[in-house]
Amino acid sequence: MIRRRMAVALGALAAAATLAVAVPGSAYAAEGVLVINGASYEDPSGCYAVDWYPTSVGNHTDAIAEVHSGPDCTGQVEWLVYPGETYHTETAQSVFIL
Repeated sequence: MIRRRMAVALGALAAAATLAVAVPGSAYAAEGVLVINGASYEDPSGCYAVDWYPTSVGNHTDAIAEVHSGPDCTGQVEWLVYPGETYHTETAQSVFIL
């Protein structure tokens, strides 16, 4: 009986540890402002569509922005825009920032 309780307790502890490691990354958003063609996104997270060309991506956040060649952040990563940088392109269709 004691062994069974210990096994259940250890299983619950292992499940809690797995959740603790997995959950924090999903709620993260960059701090700062991402500017795409003059539109500002405060504390951005996820994928943003590019509305017209040529495109300007200004990264004033603490994260790296990925400029994608396809819509919905698909296709190849065309460029990485590091914090404090601005990138100009005529081919990007979306921008992803974590």
